[in-house]
Amino acid sequence: MDGNVRINPYLSGNFAPVRSEDDFELSVVGEIPADLRGALLRIGPNPQFEPRDPEHHHWFGGDGMVHGFYVEDGKVHYRNRYVRTPKWELEHEHGRALFGSMGDPRTTDPLAVGNEGGVANTNIVCHAGRLMALEEAHPPFVMDLKSLESKGYARDYQGRVTAHPKIDPTTGEMVWFAYGVGEMPLSAGMSYGVTAADGTVVRRQEFQAPFASMVHDFMTTQNHVLFPVLPLTGSLERAMKGLPPFAWEPDKGAYVGVMRRDADVSTIRWFNAPACYVFHPLNSWEEGDKLFCDVMRYDVAPLFPKADGSPGDKAAARLVRWTFDLASNSDAIKEEPLDDLDGEFPRVDPRVETLKHRHGWYAADPSGSKTVRLNSIAHLDLATGKRQVFELDAGDATSEPVFVPRSADAAEGDGWITAVIYRAGEDRSDFAVFEGQDIARGPIAVAKVPRRVPFGFHGNWVGM
Repeated sequence: MDGNVRINPYLSGNFAPVRSEDDFELSVVGEIPADLRGALLRIGPNPQFEPRDPEHHHWFGGDGMVHGFYVEDGKVHYRNRYVRTPKWELEHEHGRALFGSMGDPRTTDPLAVGNEGGVANTNIVCHAGRLMALEEAHPPFVMDLKSLESKGYARDYQGRVTAHPKIDPTTGEMVWFAYGVGEMPLSAGMSYGVTAADGTVVRRQEFQAPFASMVHDFMTTQNHVLFPVLPLTGSLERAMKGLPPFAWEPDKGAYVGVMRRDADVSTIRWFNAPACYVFHPLNSWEEGDKLFCDVMRYDVAPLFPKADGSPGDKAAARLVRWTFDLASNSDAIKEEPLDDLDGEFPRVDPRVETLKHRHGWYAADPSGSKTVRLNSIAHLDLATGKRQVFELDAGDATSEPVFVPRSADAAEGDGWITAVIYRAGEDRSDFAVFEGQDIARGPIAVAKVPRRVPFGFHGNWVGM
């Protein structure tokens, strides 16, 4: 082997794809709670074929694969299926990769030119009975909840929808947005949209952000939406020069646009903060004229280079609270720390999303290495300030922890945390169940997958 060839970390270890589609009845150690019924659905990148430029392949560019853990009567069935997007179908027909990583035209085969290149690999959400695989740059892709059969794009959304919609627990509405909207790629155009509780798309309106940015997620309260435009910038001009399409440009500053959910986008008020990046908020709510957003904040955007193409700095996120005072003449965002543990993928009880919360969970890295080694699960009680952490064995890693209420009327935080854990020593994975407020105890039950589930992005629980 050529000693100068770089082994891409996103194609090795538990990042490497698993290309079989399987159905397994899983053996259970411990006892799955009898009241836990439904499915944990997870999604992530899983290239169908060896990438065209493996040395420069980016994790975000792999084909979506859904992993379903179906729980009933103390038993767990596992099923995984590719999201059969038009890109997947075209490459499957030709038996090889045709698209450059992240759609890079320089490494795209002429057979793919003019064809749709979505990967539907970032989040999997069920709303109004419709299961949808989501990513940044295309419409939702519909799948069957039980079989995971691919159904095709939800064309009623009339364009791209980002991977992080918010479902209002009081109205049943799904509130969502998109970025990079417009005829030109990597533009500053954005959209705000609403899907009614019955699944009807009732609003889509466009506006211009201060600059083109990768807006991965956003924040929603009962009456407001907040759009973070942070200096992980997009630039077509830069890309045409062979430099990174998305890059860290801290001199651009950080902005958050605030708007009432029932108002026109022309009313957006832009607040500002020192340069930082947020992939994922924990939750947001409002009290009078103040909006509060608990977010996982990075000093710099991880996983992306600087604008000149040089490597980005190492970074890890910590939980902070942003406060927006709508009655003030100041547009500055107040920030205060909530926790001193590095982490990512924060989650709350879904019944309190858009409302004030007490409990939060996230995947954590107690080492402080700034490499986001998510080998722990943390629970934070914001009323008492008490934090619990369960740390996995060396080399093991956890997915995003997903909370499941014990019952519809249980108190906030009364229920279970579900997660997928990679067991490095055995090169396979477990579906794990924890008591939500006793994380330090460790899992009360695990269902053993006979092979590994590759690292992915997001997941959600669907009652069945």
